[in-house]
Amino acid sequence: MNAKTIGIILNGSEIHLKSNSLKELIDSLNLSEARFAIEINREIVPKSQIDNYTLNDKDEVEIVIAVGGG
Repeated sequence: MNAKTIGIILNGSEIHLKSNSLKELIDSLNLSEARFAIEINREIVPKSQIDNYTLNDKDEVEIVIAVGGG
């Protein structure tokens, strides 16, 4: 890992990111229009904080996507 990346655990798998922006992670996963919840280090991140949230090296990120159906 070089100095320009951070490593996080995303839904149980280690990944490396070029940016520490949570918004950029969401955009890269094509989730901008999806209904989802995010937990970082066992704390829910309100949607109102996503745009300004900074990820840290070794953060544990869980993203749960809502699926409709009946």
